[in-house]
Amino acid sequence: MARPRTDIGPRIVVAARKHFRRSGVEGSSLRAIAREAKTSIGMVYYYFPTKDDLFFAVVEETYQGILADLERLLTPEAPVAVRLERLFERIAGVSDEEVVILRLVAQEGLLQSPRFQRLVERFLRGHVPMVLRTLLDGVSEGALDGRRHPIVLMLATFGLAGPPQLIRRALGDRLPLPNAPSGKELAHELVDVLLNGIAKRA
Repeated sequence: MARPRTDIGPRIVVAARKHFRRSGVEGSSLRAIAREAKTSIGMVYYYFPTKDDLFFAVVEETYQGILADLERLLTPEAPVAVRLERLFERIAGVSDEEVVILRLVAQEGLLQSPRFQRLVERFLRGHVPMVLRTLLDGVSEGALDGRRHPIVLMLATFGLAGPPQLIRRALGDRLPLPNAPSGKELAHELVDVLLNGIAKRA
């Protein structure tokens, strides 16, 4: 007979996300997470043998949704400029829950923890190949400069797609200039900068 379905695992992940956001991974207590999830510490260890396993489950839950979106938005059938617009718009529309996960990943990166190395390995099997494929298609189409090393194209893309939107989101109305572009408008401007630079055109 099949085992009955249970929501204990998902409850633990929800509780862990809350505690990790507030106290970081190292500062979070598995016993407190168990209490929050209304279960026992034994059940936490049953589903997630280590705190690291629980952390990766928290990240993976959100990351799977992002990957599904990118698979759809970066389909090779679309021109590269269109794919980049879609990518930048998706980042502009990042949800509050996704921002929480981004902060956790950034904290691990700053600490250079072993967890971060495992995250990098996961990303190298996830969104990184999708974006790299798009950029290499851009070189083939002539939309991107083939003289640039692919890593330069990748870093320029990530540098323009993510940090400006996070800064816009964090500062909101406190941006130093009036009439700042919205997230979607900024996405289009940033793609134009990526493809054409910021030098005045002849």
